[in-house]
Amino acid sequence: MRGEATVLHADLDAFYASVEQRDNPALRGRPVIVGGGVVLAASYEAKARGIKTAMGGRQARELCPDAVVVPPRMDAYAAASRAVFDIFRDTTPLVEGLSIDEAFLEVGGLRRLVGDPVHIARGLRERVRGEVGLPISVGVARTKFLAKVASAVSKPDGLLVVEPDGEAAFLLPLPVERLWGVGAVTAEKLHRFGIRTVGQLAEMEAATAERLLGRAAGAHVHAMARLLDPRPVVTTRRRGSVGSQRALGSRPRAPEEVEVILTQIVDRLARRLRDGERGCRTVTLRLRFADFTKATRSRTLRSPSDRTAVLLGAARGLLAAAQPEIAARGLTLIGVSFGQLARGEEVPPELPIDWGDGARLDTVFDAVRDRFGAGSLGRAIQLGRDAGWSTPLLPEHE
Repeated sequence: MRGEATVLHADLDAFYASVEQRDNPALRGRPVIVGGGVVLAASYEAKARGIKTAMGGRQARELCPDAVVVPPRMDAYAAASRAVFDIFRDTTPLVEGLSIDEAFLEVGGLRRLVGDPVHIARGLRERVRGEVGLPISVGVARTKFLAKVASAVSKPDGLLVVEPDGEAAFLLPLPVERLWGVGAVTAEKLHRFGIRTVGQLAEMEAATAERLLGRAAGAHVHAMARLLDPRPVVTTRRRGSVGSQRALGSRPRAPEEVEVILTQIVDRLARRLRDGERGCRTVTLRLRFADFTKATRSRTLRSPSDRTAVLLGAARGLLAAAQPEIAARGLTLIGVSFGQLARGEEVPPELPIDWGDGARLDTVFDAVRDRFGAGSLGRAIQLGRDAGWSTPLLPEHE
């Protein structure tokens, strides 16, 4: 464990919406919603009116009739992210990206060259605002976990330093939902046992937390509550999984429509695998139902694959098995992730393509799209359908 607060967690504020307000001055100070059918992001002005990410567009407009709704511009967000990460890496070589809009930075070795961590954090915020035009919140602490909580508490557009001798006073009064890894379901379990603050969780025995939440999850959140987080900032990490999801809103969806959306997601993810020379061993389907409960289904392949047909077949099988539950409870979100990623050399090679009558259409489909672009060839069932959107990914670093 570090002896001083040298870890920064930098997190762009309402990222997509902030980019829209930056690029269109007429949107500044107004409630902005990115995405129409489903809210992908909301400005702080919109959040103040009760609008949340993944909320249905109709509900959002009822809450805030004067909101400005804009379509997502993923290329603009990716460009802004690259510019911000260039500043991160110009600040310190020790940068661990978490997503396109947040990262950890270790600055403990820069005191003699640049200044103390607080001075560095202030300079970082000034550079991001001045050079990229975006607000960013920064937390400074002794551990990654506390730095992340501090940046969240400091939002919007803030800076919060948690010194070692003030860690308990800062963390223990906070609601358990602030703990990294405590979502709505875990929080509800803790609430049922009267555990509402981090301090109350910290007072429990570790074994009790593990019985309530499961061994791994209980041990993790209990350690966080007791300020135990020895993890260093990691700069060399290959992605362990790739995934994408799509919020469907509240209206009923026919099984055929859900399957079209599934094929769109798998097509996109499979191409990401091939672009990164990766294959996957595990296909996971994630569902959220109309009653806000969630379900996860997985299938492990015999060998890693990057072929769309193989991965889509596994995903379709998982979706078919879940259809009775979907019919009974309704579906508001569908997601797919590919896990246990393997390097390209570990993926069994395809047999040579026969371009004659015996052509394997799935292999030809992948080959044409990979060579000429995703728009060069499509599935008939996707004609005229909204292709959805794809979140930009952080580049991988060896």
